[in-house]
Amino acid sequence: MKRILLFALTCLTTIASAQTVHIVHCLAGCPTGAAETNDLVVREIYALSNNKDTKFADWVAYRVTRESIGTSRSLDRDWENDELLDASDTLETGDYTRAHATLRTDRGHQAPLASFAGTHFWRVTNILSNVTPQKSNLNQGPWAQLESAVRDAAHDEGEVYVITGPTYDDDQEQLELPESDETHAVPTGYFKVVALSNGRVTSFLFDQDAERQMDYCDGIADFDDVETATGLDFFPRNEHWPTGNMDAKLGCED
Repeated sequence: MKRILLFALTCLTTIASAQTVHIVHCLAGCPTGAAETNDLVVREIYALSNNKDTKFADWVAYRVTRESIGTSRSLDRDWENDELLDASDTLETGDYTRAHATLRTDRGHQAPLASFAGTHFWRVTNILSNVTPQKSNLNQGPWAQLESAVRDAAHDEGEVYVITGPTYDDDQEQLELPESDETHAVPTGYFKVVALSNGRVTSFLFDQDAERQMDYCDGIADFDDVETATGLDFFPRNEHWPTGNMDAKLGCED
């Protein structure tokens, strides 16, 4: 059975004949479709569904606001193990040793540090359940550009909701980090779904081997295709979304 692990009072729970959990980081409900054995972890600035088999989050949901954005250059990357999860259910700090030298991967934040550098809680972005091995060209290229565009949109709109996470392709070679003592598979790609509270949504898919110079707008993908690729229902409480796209607000106009 899925466990809900609460780090702080970021969710409101109504208990009746059935339990309804409202998590402020999720718009129109948190994604459904992840493995029933996953652990749902809710922290002050994000929620995630940790997969015990892959050792990574199937999804991470967060809300970027004008007030949450800050400058991350002077902030440290003091990586931490996730004390809410069993050690065998997620990777740990030592597992990333030599990963960059061998596979050219970074410790890629899913909920990004810069989007929460304006809060007191930015350090929890460095907890390893919020991190995946992401190729440097992707992480420092189109992925970083997209995260910056999301912050620009949040500054203009006041708030933007994001769901992000890894994808896996069974037909591709499954890599593992060289020093990891846990069986896992390095993701072969990543998705990001960016939404406004009115249901306007733009979704993205990126290959793990994306070129650094790739335009992040070239990663725009059909919403239904992203749900199919991930097996997730991103907005389970509103089956009629998306109501439109927010391409222009993310700097992706024809």
